[in-house]
Amino acid sequence: MPKAEQTRAFIIEKAAPVFNIKGFAGTSLRDLETATGLTKGSIYNNFENKDEVARAVFDFNLSQVSKLINAEMSRYHSAKGQLLAYVKVYGRDMLKYPFPKGGCPVLNTAIESDDTHPELRKKASAAIIEWKDRIVNLVKMGIKSKEFRRSVDAERTALTIVAAIEGAIMVSKVTGRLDYLNVVMKSVKEIIEGLE
Repeated sequence: MPKAEQTRAFIIEKAAPVFNIKGFAGTSLRDLETATGLTKGSIYNNFENKDEVARAVFDFNLSQVSKLINAEMSRYHSAKGQLLAYVKVYGRDMLKYPFPKGGCPVLNTAIESDDTHPELRKKASAAIIEWKDRIVNLVKMGIKSKEFRRSVDAERTALTIVAAIEGAIMVSKVTGRLDYLNVVMKSVKEIIEGLE
């Protein structure tokens, strides 16, 4: 990897937890200098501005979460098993997985950017739609393989699962109650089991 690409990758990796914890508005150039050990000039030689760093960091953090989900899903061959992987990763075992510091980057970015940062909002929106579509495909796969009832509404099921997981993370994070996350994950598990 060329030195410029290595430097960009280094900046992204070091800035990722800062943006995910403090958000776009809360992250200063000083924070980025401290996290990377680089000067403003070095950072802006590799990125046009803070916006570009933030977009790259969102993609990086999202890819970290996707790797966790994909690794857990790869352990299962059935649609039901792959859907239940979400319950496992986001539920009781969440602390066992190396999530990005600060929690779910989709939730964090969506909450902060919905009215303040259109570019980050688009990225968060695209991530949610991609996640929803992936669940739709899994449900349709389950219907096709006769794991799930033909009458199951794949779109509604997917939206409900995504909303429940993200809502559970938000409620748990705001209240500091991990047990709330586990309660909702039990409900998500029941939804998935009810598809049969």
